[in-house]
Amino acid sequence: MSITGGNVGKKSRRDKADKPKKVRIQYVDRPFEGLPFESELVAMREIIPAATMTVQTNAEHGSDEVTLVTLLPGMAGALRRTDGTLLVAVQTVMSSGDISLDIADRLLKAQQLKPGQTLAQTTQPEPGERLQDILDTSVETHMTLCDSYDFWVDPSEADDPRVRDAIEQMSQQMIPTRQVPGVPHAFWCRMQREFIRLVRSEEEDRVLDALARLHHRRELTFDDARFVGAFRAMGLLIPVFELAPGTEAEELSDSLAEFDAKLTTEIASDEPLTAEERRTRSGIISRQVTLR
Repeated sequence: MSITGGNVGKKSRRDKADKPKKVRIQYVDRPFEGLPFESELVAMREIIPAATMTVQTNAEHGSDEVTLVTLLPGMAGALRRTDGTLLVAVQTVMSSGDISLDIADRLLKAQQLKPGQTLAQTTQPEPGERLQDILDTSVETHMTLCDSYDFWVDPSEADDPRVRDAIEQMSQQMIPTRQVPGVPHAFWCRMQREFIRLVRSEEEDRVLDALARLHHRRELTFDDARFVGAFRAMGLLIPVFELAPGTEAEELSDSLAEFDAKLTTEIASDEPLTAEERRTRSGIISRQVTLR
C-alpha cells in the first residue's frame, strides 16, 4: 500500500506540474488613464453610490451601446434588462490588479447575455483587452447621478410591487450625493455632515503643489468650507472639504466655480514651492489615504 500510495503521490505532482499556471495580472496604478471620462469612472468606482454612463464599443467589438453603472443587484458583474439594455457594473466583489481589464472582461462576456440574464463574476479574468482597447472614445458620453436604483430594471417592470420594494430598500441605504451645478467632477454628499469631494485628473504631484500653495496662503477654501485632506483613488487625487452645516450642492455653484478656476491655475503653475509651502505639502501628504 505504501508503494502504491507513493506512485499516486508522484502522479499527482506530475499532474500539477503539467497544469498551466494562471498568469498573474499586473497591478495598474491608474487603470483608466487615457480615457476621456477617467474622472467619471473613478468617481463611479469610489465615491458615487448610484450613477449610469452610456458608452459604445468600437467597431471591432460590435459597436454596441452599453450602460456602465455603479453597481448591480447582488454585486453582479452585468445584466441584460428585459428591454435589451446591457448594464455592466463598475463596482463588484471581484477585482484583479487592473480595474480597466476587469470591467472590459465583464463587458465582453456580457455581450452574449440574453434579456433577463445576469453575469455573476466569481473568478478573476485572464490577461486581455482593457476598456482603452474596446471602447470607441470618439462617442460622446455623459454620466448621470441617480437617487435610486431604478435603472436596474426595464421601466415597464418598475411597477411590480416586489421589484419596487427591493429597489426602495436598497435606495434608502444610499448616501445622498449630487454634482455641484457648473463644476465638473465636484460631488456633494451628506453623511453626518456635508462634504465636497473634487476628483482631479491632473498629475498627482502638481495637484499636491497647488493645494500646498493655496493652503499656505489660507486660500484653500470657498464659502467657509474647511479643507480636511485628500485621498488617492485609481491614481487620481481627490481633495475633500467639509461644508458649513446644512449647505446644499446648488448653493455652491458660484463660489466653488471660482475656487476651482483658482485651483486649476495653481496646478498649471511651474513655480517652485517655498520652504514653507513644502512643509505644508508634507502635512497634506501625511494625512493622505489611498483607496485601492
